[in-house]
Amino acid sequence: MLWTIIGLLLVLWILGLVTKVGGALIHILLVVAVIIFIVNLFRGRAG
Repeated sequence: MLWTIIGLLLVLWILGLVTKVGGALIHILLVVAVIIFIVNLFRGRAG
Protein backbone atom coordinates (compact mmCIF):
# COMPACT_ATOMS: atom_id res chain seq x y z
CA MET A 1 0.00 0.00 0.00
CA LEU A 2 2.78 2.41 0.93
CA TRP A 3 4.69 1.63 -2.27
CA THR A 4 1.55 2.30 -4.32
CA ILE A 5 1.08 5.71 -2.70
CA ILE A 6 4.75 6.61 -3.16
CA GLY A 7 4.67 5.51 -6.80
CA LEU A 8 1.49 7.45 -7.50
CA LEU A 9 2.85 10.59 -5.87
CA LEU A 10 6.10 10.25 -7.78
CA VAL A 11 4.23 10.00 -11.09
CA LEU A 12 2.06 12.99 -10.18
CA TRP A 13 5.17 14.94 -9.17
CA ILE A 14 6.85 14.24 -12.51
CA LEU A 15 3.67 15.23 -14.36
CA GLY A 16 3.52 18.40 -12.27
CA LEU A 17 7.09 19.27 -13.25
CA VAL A 18 6.32 18.70 -16.93
CA THR A 19 2.94 20.45 -17.07
CA LYS A 20 3.37 22.99 -14.22
CA VAL A 21 -0.04 22.04 -12.77
CA GLY A 22 -0.58 21.84 -9.01
CA GLY A 23 3.14 22.21 -8.31
CA ALA A 24 3.04 23.22 -4.65
CA LEU A 25 0.48 20.61 -3.61
CA ILE A 26 2.30 17.78 -5.37
CA HIS A 27 5.61 18.79 -3.80
CA ILE A 28 4.07 18.88 -0.32
CA LEU A 29 2.46 15.46 -0.82
CA LEU A 30 5.73 14.03 -2.12
CA VAL A 31 7.61 15.29 0.94
CA VAL A 32 4.95 13.79 3.22
CA ALA A 33 5.22 10.45 1.38
CA VAL A 34 9.02 10.43 1.75
CA ILE A 35 8.76 11.21 5.48
CA ILE A 36 6.22 8.42 5.98
CA PHE A 37 8.47 6.03 4.04
CA ILE A 38 11.52 6.90 6.18
CA VAL A 39 9.57 6.55 9.44
CA ASN A 40 8.15 3.21 8.27
CA LEU A 41 11.63 2.02 7.27
CA PHE A 42 13.09 2.82 10.69
CA ARG A 43 10.15 1.28 12.55
CA GLY A 44 10.51 -1.89 10.49
CA ARG A 45 14.19 -2.25 11.37
CA ALA A 46 13.71 -1.37 15.04
CA GLY A 47 10.73 -3.65 15.58
